[in-house]
Amino acid sequence: MNFLSAGFRTLVFKEILRFWKVATQTIAAPILTAMLYLMIFGHVLEGRVTVYQDVNYTSFLIPGLVMMSVLQNAFANASSSLIQSKITGNLVFVLLTPLSHWEIFSAYVIAAMVRGIMVGLGVFLVTAWFAHLSFAAPLWILAFALLGAAILGTMGLIAGVWAEKFDQLAAFQNFLIVPLTFLAGVFYSIHSLPPVWQAVSHLNPFFYMIDGFRYGFFGQSDVSPLVSLAIVSAFLVVLSFLAIRLLRSGYRLRH
Repeated sequence: MNFLSAGFRTLVFKEILRFWKVATQTIAAPILTAMLYLMIFGHVLEGRVTVYQDVNYTSFLIPGLVMMSVLQNAFANASSSLIQSKITGNLVFVLLTPLSHWEIFSAYVIAAMVRGIMVGLGVFLVTAWFAHLSFAAPLWILAFALLGAAILGTMGLIAGVWAEKFDQLAAFQNFLIVPLTFLAGVFYSIHSLPPVWQAVSHLNPFFYMIDGFRYGFFGQSDVSPLVSLAIVSAFLVVLSFLAIRLLRSGYRLRH
């Protein structure tokens, strides 16, 4: 496994160039969507939803929207690339190369992380004007942004390997990724929920990504950031193991 090989660097560059050539769709459109969420929810719920002490709702919402954008776009990049390559038949040109399964996995996930972070940064830049944001712990922001992008990039790779047509990929996203993201505390603090739903929220790994990310801004969170970091890191290890096993076995790839 050589992460400095020409083949690995070429695959990373190819995957980044793939989304960059249609940046209006892959970068600008998600930023606009996040802006609409902020304008609608911020206007309707400002002053009506209690979140953290000395933090208004709009300020609370912005980190959630940033992280949601990171997660959804990291997933979309890896999953759409694989399913398109499978359907058009050009995935064989990747599989025929001497790249190891580790290199293929890393290239797709790195490209997904780049897109997720770029969209998240764009969302932050256009929404930060609407509220005062502090940076209580910048390293936590960076850590959870990178881990979250890596996790959803890995999930996107798994979904792309598993799906054989766009309908299956859409089902994976609509019935798993979107609900887990929206129910992860993007628009609310779980302390505002009844006890039973607070317990259910703690079973959602996406909650820990968003909660830990938000801690970096306000120094407040629903769960200790160390607990969130441990859970998120363990989740990434498990998903990475599964994704590499799928690539190694050639599941739904080599037929």
